Amino acid sequence: VYFILLQYQRDEPVTLWVNKLGPYNNPQETYNYYSLPFCHPLRNASAAHKWGGLGEVLGGNELIDSQIDIKFQRNVDKTVFCQIDLNEAKVKLFKDAIENNYWFEFFMGYVGDIRPDKNGEGKHILYTHKNIIVKYNNDQIIHVNLTQDIPKPLEVGKHLDMTYSVKWDSTNVTFGHRFDVYLDHPFFEHQIHWFSIFNSFMMVIFLTGLVSMILMRTLRNDYAKYAREDDDLESLERDVSEESGWKLVHGDVFRPPRNLVILSAVVGTGAQLALLVLLVVLLAIVGMLYVGRGAIVTTFIVCYALTSFISGYVSGGMYSRNGVVGRNWSGALNNPCRVKTIPRPIPEKKWYLTPSVVSLMGGLLPFGSIFIEMYFVFTSFWNYKVYYVYGFMLLVFLILIIVTVCVTIVGTYFLLNAENYHWQWTSFFSAASTAVYVYLYSIYYYYMKTKMSGFFQTSFYFGYTLMFSLGLGILCGKSSV
Repeated sequence: VYFILLQYQRDEPVTLWVNKLGPYNNPQETYNYYSLPFCHPLRNASAAHKWGGLGEVLGGNELIDSQIDIKFQRNVDKTVFCQIDLNEAKVKLFKDAIENNYWFEFFMGYVGDIRPDKNGEGKHILYTHKNIIVKYNNDQIIHVNLTQDIPKPLEVGKHLDMTYSVKWDSTNVTFGHRFDVYLDHPFFEHQIHWFSIFNSFMMVIFLTGLVSMILMRTLRNDYAKYAREDDDLESLERDVSEESGWKLVHGDVFRPPRNLVILSAVVGTGAQLALLVLLVVLLAIVGMLYVGRGAIVTTFIVCYALTSFISGYVSGGMYSRNGVVGRNWSGALNNPCRVKTIPRPIPEKKWYLTPSVVSLMGGLLPFGSIFIEMYFVFTSFWNYKVYYVYGFMLLVFLILIIVTVCVTIVGTYFLLNAENYHWQWTSFFSAASTAVYVYLYSIYYYYMKTKMSGFFQTSFYFGYTLMFSLGLGILCGKSSV
């Protein structure tokens, strides 16, 4: 149920807006309410329409006056508000809607549906009476419930009187808590949700300890001597006679990466997306954006525009630090180790130490840290549930970043230990590969958790999840470089 924030006086007209309808199993396949042959408004078309904000428009919302006469705190007995003369075309449209389990949306508001009920003879039924029960607190509407009654068979040539009744009941629920009844607390606050957060937190502790051990016990004693400048001949003699593993590539590890322009661009975009997600989640926690229609989408678009300079700043900085001109003109600090004139040849290693395998394996643990949360997010977006636990999302987001950083540090260490100094792209892809597992999970979710069908909804689903996965991959990749 959705509400328009208004305060009413007794007997003041209250508009019941109709919005959209569509197959229940295909949430994004929506049509104008009057694409079905319901009673059309008799008033001027321009005056009967109401457009919302940017998020509502992008969500396909178009409010149209239902022409049902309702006045604040005034009960209405059964009253005819329009008639429908059924012909063959109208009957076919209604039957198709019933077969596809169409739902429709009202605003004063109400979310209802056309139920696919049939009688014993297998005839399709259309409910002709709408019983509207409105609960109010002082001068504000708190809750609206609509039930349907008086079923009539859909037969060509029939004349149907569409009726409604309105009953007003007082309630003690305040306007600020009007939305609580529509939040699925048992689903989102289930113990599995809490356990997944705890499990991810323990993963963070383990990985942080592992990285600390590598950095402090393995690297600390050997790093200092590579900060001093030695000529290439002395370095070569030392490499051959004494050292092995990552120590051999200290003179090549700070070489600029291949395709620096592309890497700088995606890293800058990832920085913008990371800040964007953080801002939207924080605003959702503080402002309860889930209550407003389209508020999350509007906030996302505005924050995306406001943070657009971040990507350019980060990309430009990364490119200048790795370019010849940038190193001389930008005042960037020198690398802690000298870069050798002649690149060191990379020896062949076992298959599990190749960049492709390291990259692919790097996304497993980050995906594991967000796996459960993905289920709740997907269910909210594709199955009509209102996601409101943005505190959980913030924790999972921070855990994802920490796990990604730790995993890429370990992966980069093993790569350098295999004497492969092309670490930048491997580090990026080892974090970005999380998106591969998220997209594979979305395929599983589509076939096992939804009943979507049709080309439109299928392309919508996989197109949206592909964009989401790409954005997540770029975001994670930024945290690793």
